[in-house]
Amino acid sequence: MQDREAGYDLLKVAREAIRVEADAVRGLEESIDGSFLQAIEIIKACSGRVVVTGVGKSGHVGKKIAATLASTGTPAFFVHSDEALHGDLGMITHQDVVVAVTNSGETPEILAMLATLKKVGAKIIAITGKKDSTLGKSSDLVLLAAVKREADHLNLAPTASSTAALALGDALAIALAVERGFSRGDFGLYHPGGALGRVLKKEVEPEEDR
Repeated sequence: MQDREAGYDLLKVAREAIRVEADAVRGLEESIDGSFLQAIEIIKACSGRVVVTGVGKSGHVGKKIAATLASTGTPAFFVHSDEALHGDLGMITHQDVVVAVTNSGETPEILAMLATLKKVGAKIIAITGKKDSTLGKSSDLVLLAAVKREADHLNLAPTASSTAALALGDALAIALAVERGFSRGDFGLYHPGGALGRVLKKEVEPEEDR
């Protein structure tokens, strides 16, 4: 590693990283269009579950998206793309919607899943920064999470792109929850533990049942 320049302002570096990521999230507003509404309709019509997949940082983002969907009324689970190629594709049926998260749209493990997913008959929604990527062209629908640059000094580490994908996944989960009329009581049903669970339990349960 090269020594950083003397007097380099690390607070400035940190603030710039936050600014880049904030700009990436703000830029998503322009990409929320009819495709987003189509994604809502596809998932609402799904009689199975939403299966989120990805690898690397996108995989971590995918786990969070699946967890947020599940806790807000949309049955969902995460399948690691690499594990999918070693048998976990069997978890996915024609009733499911697959949400594939990859900034490049060229992640080999996800692309290797496509033939089986299409043969099974699952719908595919891509969350990607490249609409014209192989995944984008092969999906039923693309939710674009493009960013101008990453937040790190090398413009390499998945930072702004992963934050944008996460925010878009959150927006999808929240919109679905509103569309389903998901209530505080419903949230408490799926989230009985922790501080949130304790607060919601007091709201929805009669005092004699506590």
